[in-house]
Parts: sequence; structure tokens; C-alpha cells
Amino acid sequence: MIRHARLGDEAGIANVHVKSWKSTYKGLVPDSFLDSLNAEKRKALWKKQLESNSVFVAEENGQIVGFASYGKERTNKYPSYTGELSAMYLLAEHQRKGIGKALMHEVAQELVKQNVHAMLTWAFEQNSACHFYEALGGKRIDRAEVIIDGKPLSEVAFGWDTLKDL
Repeated sequence: MIRHARLGDEAGIANVHVKSWKSTYKGLVPDSFLDSLNAEKRKALWKKQLESNSVFVAEENGQIVGFASYGKERTNKYPSYTGELSAMYLLAEHQRKGIGKALMHEVAQELVKQNVHAMLTWAFEQNSACHFYEALGGKRIDRAEVIIDGKPLSEVAFGWDTLKDL
């Protein structure tokens, strides 16, 4: 089940966020950074985000197994892409079941309701999610370097010129 997140969901979202980072980015992001991630600390950040950002959650048997946060594109650097998928994570054991695609669909439909018809998202270039975004019609529109605990990592921006079919 996909639904809008609400206050009270922050613990479940934080749990998915931390577990996903630790499983998805092992060997890519420095262990020192991954070891520092803590669901309890993230819980407070997500509570604040739920008050100001739009988030969908995916639930299975009453437990949050994934989420997607979205809104206006944050930098204003890409005038053609006014919307942004700012984060999307699923627990590893719930991937490849159509949940990510369902979350993307809900985000796209919600943005269209808000009169936002194009969006972008960022992913580490070495992340398998790049294939997922490309399979959903995202095209590579930019690249940037970020540094996490001293390690440079390449990020790729994927853009969708239209959201109506996503």
C-alpha cells in the first residue's frame, strides 16, 4: 500500500533510510560514514521533514518498507525541471516487487496535481538505481561530485521532461 506519510511515520522512514544506505552503499560510501548513521538521530530529522515536505510511504503488513520524498527542485539550476524526487529508498528485501515504480507513479501524479510537469532526481553513478531511473524514462542531464568522509563520489541527475506517463 502506498499512502501519504504522516506524523508518527518518522521512525519507520528513518529505519528504512538508514538500513537502505547501509545495504545499498556498502563498499561505495566510506564505512566510517555508514557506521555513523543512526535511525534514532534520523527520526528527528524525518519528523521535521514530515512537517515541511511531501513524502509517500510504502507499507507491507502495516510496516513501512519504503518511502519517496519530493517537492520543488531545490537549486533553481534546472529551469526545465521544476519538481524533484529528493529521496527514494526501499528495504533490500522489498526491492524488485514494483514498489519503487508505484512510489514514482504517486510522486509524479502528485506533482502534476501541483502543476509541476517535469522533475529530476540525483543518484550516485555507481548505484544500481540508475538503471531503474533509466528504465522509467529518466535521461541523464547532469553530473556532479560530492565528497563523503573524504571520498569523492560521482552523482548523476536524471530528468523527466513529462510526468503524465510516469
